[in-house]
Amino acid sequence: MDTLSPDPPPAEGARSAPRPAPLPIQSRFPPVPMRILLPNLLTLLALCLGLTAMRFALEGRFETAVIAIVISAVLDGLDGRLARALKGTSRFGAELDSLADFVDFGVAPAFVLYTASLYQIKSLGWFAAMVFAVAAALRLARFNVAIDDASRPSWMANFFVGMPAPAGAVVGLLPIYVHGLGLPYDRAFVPIETAYVLFVAFLMASRIPHFSGKHIGRVPREMVLLVLFAVAAIILLVATFPMEMLVAMTLAYLCTIPFGVRYYRALARTSPQGSARETPAV
Repeated sequence: MDTLSPDPPPAEGARSAPRPAPLPIQSRFPPVPMRILLPNLLTLLALCLGLTAMRFALEGRFETAVIAIVISAVLDGLDGRLARALKGTSRFGAELDSLADFVDFGVAPAFVLYTASLYQIKSLGWFAAMVFAVAAALRLARFNVAIDDASRPSWMANFFVGMPAPAGAVVGLLPIYVHGLGLPYDRAFVPIETAYVLFVAFLMASRIPHFSGKHIGRVPREMVLLVLFAVAAIILLVATFPMEMLVAMTLAYLCTIPFGVRYYRALARTSPQGSARETPAV
């Protein structure tokens, strides 16, 4: 009976047939350009700061917690500008930024405020914290919708519809800044703080226009040194007197709101679409 036998070895000096080169394995994930990656890294860093702020609050380090949220707000203002400068905007980055903003400027400030003082009035304090977080979510949702509104006049880009979530977080933490000044504190102040938190939540969820500062023109050449000196001075003052400067900047921002409303209405009256735009549409 015939049996299968292995192929005979090649004769001495004979060359074996070359093996075909393996086909390259294509990656499932295409490479991400650095110009897209960098803004998203800033967003993730801001998110980590917001989460860390809640840890600081649990440890009773409330001043450190608010500093983490303030730095997160600064990074939030940089990531979008960096993405536009590098032409690295993407749908993924926009969605990530919105989700991170809700944690950084909705959940984290509400948690810090509640653990710092609002817990003393129990359910009412928790209600105020929840309203603050929900108002931030509504504000972010309105912002996402407004981006796709092609019917908005160009001058409306100078305004935010409602207080922006990052500003709402920084402004809403005013009670903790005041605590950091070392002033006498009494439990009787907690209802006032609760009312203030609800007021800031209203400003975020409302349609009250606020200056955006997005279309500030270029700085004249003769003013560059003065502007750089002013920015450096503010940074040094914040680093040296953080709570005092945060109180001052918060009060200054609140004082600009009536001027923003008045300027908005003046532009709406002179705009061809002013009759339909006396108040923000979104």
